[in-house]
Amino acid sequence: MEPFFTNDAIVLGLLIIIVAAVFHTSSSSNPKWKKFYTIVPSILLCYFLPGLLNWPLGLVSGEDSNLYFVASRYLLPASLVLLCLSIDIKGIINLGPKAVIMFFAATVGIVLGGPLAILIISTIAPDVLDIGSGEEVWRGLTTVAGSWIGGGANQASMKEIFGVSDSLFATMIVVDVICANIWTGFLLYGASKTQKVDKWLKSDTTAIDDLRDRVESYQASIAKIPTLPEVMTILAIAFGGTALAHWGADVIAPLMEARSEWLAKYSLESLTSGFFWLVVIATTIGVGLSFTKMRKYEGAGASRLGSVFIFILVATIGMRMNVGEIFDNLGLFAIGITWMLFHVIIMIVVAKLIKAPFFFVAVGSQANVGGAASAPVVASAFSPALAPVGVLLAVLGYALGTYGALLCAQLMAGVSP
Repeated sequence: MEPFFTNDAIVLGLLIIIVAAVFHTSSSSNPKWKKFYTIVPSILLCYFLPGLLNWPLGLVSGEDSNLYFVASRYLLPASLVLLCLSIDIKGIINLGPKAVIMFFAATVGIVLGGPLAILIISTIAPDVLDIGSGEEVWRGLTTVAGSWIGGGANQASMKEIFGVSDSLFATMIVVDVICANIWTGFLLYGASKTQKVDKWLKSDTTAIDDLRDRVESYQASIAKIPTLPEVMTILAIAFGGTALAHWGADVIAPLMEARSEWLAKYSLESLTSGFFWLVVIATTIGVGLSFTKMRKYEGAGASRLGSVFIFILVATIGMRMNVGEIFDNLGLFAIGITWMLFHVIIMIVVAKLIKAPFFFVAVGSQANVGGAASAPVVASAFSPALAPVGVLLAVLGYALGTYGALLCAQLMAGVSP
């Protein structure tokens, strides 16, 4: 059926209006909206409301539109450059070793939890891994790994690299968001009981006060109203980095393709993907620039602009979904819940061993699972002054997301029936 709107300029306008409406209502002080968004996560609406334009309304066509291609090839690498630009290695070190240890423990829990969950569920209920369309479930789960380690950008990267269909990706989005938000709810509740939890962990919380002071100083040092030249410089960094990433991908991918048979022996076919190298190079550029004076542009809103690009990408992905197919494979939730349990168990065991404060447990976990969207929310539940800590660690997650998700993908491929 011919969509009502075929002009991509109109479609883009509709998508941005939807995303803006979600952000406006989710930040509203209206008690009704607050209650609504405690039940329905805003990120979920940013995925699914654009999908309604496709089906059942038939206003747009996700398949015919070029918006997803533009967003994934231009805006995605630009956002990776900007989100990684603000990585402060010295700042992360100053957070103390326990904060960094808990962050990496969370990453390890996700990388190992995926293949372990597949092993358990394939033994107990093997039918869950048979979705009846000839697709390999582990490929879809790579998008969950990308999201839980890095965020939306890395999730989209895994979708492209491993060729995940839109219908399977739609299901994985639900698995991702619902499982992650269940755990976020537990963390927010735990923040109100932090003294009891810290007593059980036998942790020394005196460092949290020093941490709070450092964060307040850091926040004050970077906050500013950006000028027009600064905004233009941020755009130059983003799209200049994107251009360099495209050039590198165009050179490296053909070289890898020539060695595709050798790579296939080690399940490294993804190295032949130009999109893979586009994402890796963009991430590396952003991390590299974080060691230069360019990182000062975080104070002018570099990561904020990067987040804008991400949510445009999110909306274009959602536009391609057939919402009616989402709940055909509810058994996949068993994998998601089991996966999350492994993540939680590893976090608790490590925290108990090193006597880490519960604050580091919560923020380290959310910097992976929730990313820059929810990590500061959980951090601010302990103290509003600590919210930037969540952002700082979440940005590190953006840098590691691609690499960690690829490792998790190889492990899941190895254990999948």
